[in-house]
Amino acid sequence: MLGPLLPYSPPVPSRTAASPLPHASGSAAVPYVVQREGEHPAPDNLIILEHAPGRYRLYYQDEDPRDRDLRGVLYARCEWNPVDEHRMPTGEPQWGFMHPHRQMMTMQALRCQVCTRPARTRLGFIFLAGPHDEDPAQTEILTNQPPVCARHVRTVAALCPHMEQQPMVFLAPSAPLYGVSGVLYGIDTSGVEVVARPDHALPYGHRNLPTFLASQMVRRLKSFRVLNVDELLSELGPPA
Repeated sequence: MLGPLLPYSPPVPSRTAASPLPHASGSAAVPYVVQREGEHPAPDNLIILEHAPGRYRLYYQDEDPRDRDLRGVLYARCEWNPVDEHRMPTGEPQWGFMHPHRQMMTMQALRCQVCTRPARTRLGFIFLAGPHDEDPAQTEILTNQPPVCARHVRTVAALCPHMEQQPMVFLAPSAPLYGVSGVLYGIDTSGVEVVARPDHALPYGHRNLPTFLASQMVRRLKSFRVLNVDELLSELGPPA
């Protein structure tokens, strides 16, 4: 379920970006995490400083505490479009791209990727993948897709082209944090530069994370059931 590494957008979270998460309304809501047309990468103002003898760390020159996740990893910045009356992002959805900061906020707090309400259901957490993304026989899955609440499972299945209207559903009692995907920075004669673009997520605690710019947070599923949408909704019953 760890989809293709989506282009990170060094977006500048507006300084109101970390205010309480908004709530989408309506069954056809565009997922909160989807990047919108006009949300461009922010100007690059990265620096690498020695924060202890022989130990270096990546920073923004104008860094804000909200630029890092709860484990201290620096996140790519991306602009934020104006919001609507429900405080949801506006603009044409760019399907296949997740806004780095919105992905991080919903994944970190285990909020629904559509409406941002708590995603836990009475059966556990719901994670979706494209119908051909994963081998359901695997014992461990890494996912960069934030969970979905029961009310918006069909919304994601219908609206996200990647799901092909028949997503694979992973129902898990828990989903521990695993790590992040993004790019690794270093210093050369021209200054701070990208030195590697890993095609896999780096686990928290990895020695390269101090100079890593994350674009997506990744969780690990180890104990889960695989269902289809109809089976899931039948087990959940009518929405409360």
